[in-house]
Amino acid sequence: MDYRILAVNPGSTSTKVAVYDNDKERFSENIVHDEQLLASLTGLADQLALRLAAARQALDSHGVDPGSLSGVVGRGGLIPGLETGGYYVDQRLKDVILSGGLSPHASNLGALMADALAAPYGIPAVIYDAVSAGDLPELARITGIPEIRRQSYCHVLNSRAMARKYAEQLGKRYEELKLIVAHLGGGISISAHSGGRIVDVITDDGGPFSPERAGSVPLLYIIDMCFSGRYSKEQVIRKQRGQGGLKALLGTADCREIEKMIVAGDSYAALVYEAQAYQIAKGIGNLAPALRCRLDAVILTGGMAYSELLTGQIKGYVEALAPVAVLPGELEMEALALGLLRILQGREQAGTYQA
Repeated sequence: MDYRILAVNPGSTSTKVAVYDNDKERFSENIVHDEQLLASLTGLADQLALRLAAARQALDSHGVDPGSLSGVVGRGGLIPGLETGGYYVDQRLKDVILSGGLSPHASNLGALMADALAAPYGIPAVIYDAVSAGDLPELARITGIPEIRRQSYCHVLNSRAMARKYAEQLGKRYEELKLIVAHLGGGISISAHSGGRIVDVITDDGGPFSPERAGSVPLLYIIDMCFSGRYSKEQVIRKQRGQGGLKALLGTADCREIEKMIVAGDSYAALVYEAQAYQIAKGIGNLAPALRCRLDAVILTGGMAYSELLTGQIKGYVEALAPVAVLPGELEMEALALGLLRILQGREQAGTYQA
């Protein structure tokens, strides 16, 4: 049976829209929104009409009749209590998103967009591999502060997509392999995969520094900053996210510019760049016990994985653990569409939100 799938992926300033006929891309478009207009809207829900109009315009401009769709899949956001895989968008899930209690992350709109686009045609609306999805056992959630539990936040969608792609290259099933996937982007997250599930993670604020994020910093120093009277809460957050990492150390978050600095003989830039590779390698090693140190491979993905200098340095530190596969870029739209395709074909089961 043939299926036509619409995938929608709302980001901070853009909305990606793609249509797939089974596993073949019919079109994919990245719609960039006016930042001033977005800023004038008071909440994420207020952006819904704008983004829906853009998605419908994309369908119309590419000659796709919405009535021909078999289902709609949206990016999942920062929704608590999700495991990896797909979830049907129902009233309970929408109520949680609209409650105002979630982080105002644009990805939270994915479920609302999928529902609004699917409902008039009586077709399924799902989210797939949400940002907050994970399958951590209780062992991995305990911290030394009883009030704080570790949560699974990582680049779930692309990390699992690249793990599947690597398995296909080997002629194996993703579920057969034990993998560590490092997603290297503006933020860096690392995840351990076993049996097709994410069993532990290093979040983008809990491990290596990245182009724009400070990563894990000794906590007592952070406490001192918070109570020094020199910084507001917002300023400390910006030091951690947006103004940290390579941007703080070298004045730019663009790895291409940093590599030019290194070629020009900047020894400090070379030291910082390798320090980033070293910290990524430490994060990979940190997750090895989650797989009993029996790894089939380490996968390096994301935009920074295009840097042969960086991936070469990481390989030098971790290739004794397992083979290292470099799969640069991201497959988010394909991952969304193929996730829904597997559900429509009955190869996976979508869940219903229970938290």
